[in-house]
Formats: sequence, structure tokens, C-alpha cells
Amino acid sequence: MIQKLRTPVLISTVLVLFGYLATQLFTASTSETKEDESFEEKFKSNYSIYALNAPRELTFAGEEVPVHLLDVKEKMDRELLVNTYWQSQTMLLVKRSNRWFPVIEKILEEQGVPEDFKYLALIESGLTQVVSPAGAVGFWQLMKSAARERGLEVNGSIDERYHIEKSTLAACKYLKEARERFGSWTLAAASYNMGMAGLSKQMNRQKATNYYDLVLNEETSRYVFRILAGKLIVGNPESFGFRYREKDLYQPLKMRAIEVDTTVHDLAKFAFSQGINYKALKYLNPWLRDSQLPNSSGRTYRIDLPTEPLAAQLVYDKQQVANFTGSKQGNADETAD
Repeated sequence: MIQKLRTPVLISTVLVLFGYLATQLFTASTSETKEDESFEEKFKSNYSIYALNAPRELTFAGEEVPVHLLDVKEKMDRELLVNTYWQSQTMLLVKRSNRWFPVIEKILEEQGVPEDFKYLALIESGLTQVVSPAGAVGFWQLMKSAARERGLEVNGSIDERYHIEKSTLAACKYLKEARERFGSWTLAAASYNMGMAGLSKQMNRQKATNYYDLVLNEETSRYVFRILAGKLIVGNPESFGFRYREKDLYQPLKMRAIEVDTTVHDLAKFAFSQGINYKALKYLNPWLRDSQLPNSSGRTYRIDLPTEPLAAQLVYDKQQVANFTGSKQGNADETAD
């Protein structure tokens, strides 16, 4: 009798549990669906990605950009979209440009190179001391041979491609040579990417005299438009939705310079003698590539040092600097022969 009762009770229990689980699953599924629908509605109402207005008129280095041409318009649109919606990178470019553009602009003006070329450095390196897989170095991404041909010192201890002022001068020399050869700043910019010989070969093959009429490799085909996108966006970031405060921008570095015309055997000791540490010295002088500065020829080098309050902002352990300087009684002569 007990056994007979157990079977119906067991079946009833299982049915009740099944019904309960089914109800819970259905209720949870319905609740989750409603939550998803609510989330989707909020997403649609609060998040939008906008197409950008194409510029109706545009120039590069005083030369007209034919924005009325179909391919030109679409290439320009691509670069504007890519750089506007790569927000983190573009915001960094806006911040860095506040520090470095004044340095570059001054040299461009002195050398008679249009100011728009500061955006070439921007897209080449992001205004950082980057090294490309091909071995191009610095803000202007100069190859070793091109740098040496234009007066820069490049060796194991010194690489002036990392020197912002000197590398900018070298870039200006190249651009003026290319402008003289091709008769156009736009073509000079294109040649900076693919080389004068390569560009000349394509112009002769295609019987074209204008950048916008040339069929080029993907990188060079985009190159001038990337520069133009930098000009439009970084030149006027608020118009593209970038919001920041003055304190968010990277400020120009306030420095003083000293001249050294002898060998410095230990740059760490030299840095301490100047009231800073090795890190601060290398931060301001990235062209110093070794722990010493050999100078058998007696060449005069200008080394940048921080002024207050920059020095205090660069050195964490100030007591270490003070202790070392005091105990060693260091000065520039101590480490220079």
C-alpha cells in the first residue's frame, strides 16, 4: 500500500517542480527580454554616430585641393571619419600639438616652408619619438641616409633624428628640394612618403603632373589626405566634438641650454651636477643615445636642461639629487675632459 502511494506522489511532485521551473524560466526570459528592449531604446536615444560634412573648399600649403572630384571627396571623407572617431588618438594629438607645434612652426617659417607641413610631422609620428619597422626615426621619421645627407649626426652615441629642432631643419631641406624638383608643395609632401625617385617614376609613367591625378600605392594615395585631416581636425578640434580645458593640454617645456664641447664620460653624473637626474636629462635630450657623450672632435653640443618648475616636475627623488651633488661637488667640468 505504501509503495502504491509513493508513485503518484512522486509523479505529482515532479510535475509541480517542472511547472515551477517552467514558470520561472518563462518569467526570467520575459523579464530579460524587457530589460534588453529597454537597454536598446536607451542606447538608440543616447548614442549617435554622425556623418561629417565634406569641406567645400580646402587648400594645402596654399595649393587648391579639388574637393569637387568624386575620388578626392571620398578619400577626404575617409580620413576625416577615421580620425574623428579614433577619439583617444586624436585627443592625444590635440594635447601634444599644443606643446610641439610652436617649436615646429618657428622653424618652418624661418626656412620658408608652409606652416601646413607641421601636420606632416603629426601624421608621421603622432609627435612622438617613434621608430618605424623600416628604421625611420623621430618626429619626422627620417631614415639614416636621408638624415646624414642633410647634416644630422647619426651614430651609436648621438642620433639627431631625435633632436626636434635639428630634425625639423633636415625635413625642411628635403621638402624644399622636392618642391624645387616637382614644382608643387603637394607633390613634395607625397614624395616625403614614397621618395622623390618613386614619385618621379610614377609621374613619368602616367604622364601626370598633379598629385590628384596620380594612381599611387595605398599609403601614398592616402598620405596627403591624412595630412589634410590633421589640419582640419587638430586645427579646429572643437568643430569635431573634442572638448578639453586649457589645463588638459601638454604645455611647452621651459628649458635653458648649456654648451658642451668636450667628452662627457658619465651622463648620469653630469645630470646630477646640473641638479637633475639621468631620466630628466634623457627626457629633454632624446638625441643622446648612450650613457656618455664622446666628443673627440671638440664639437659644440647644446644640451637642454629644465628650468623651475619643470625640474621639480621631472625628478621624483629630489633628495637623491641634492645628496649626490653635495657629496660629489659635481659640476660640468667634473665629467668633461
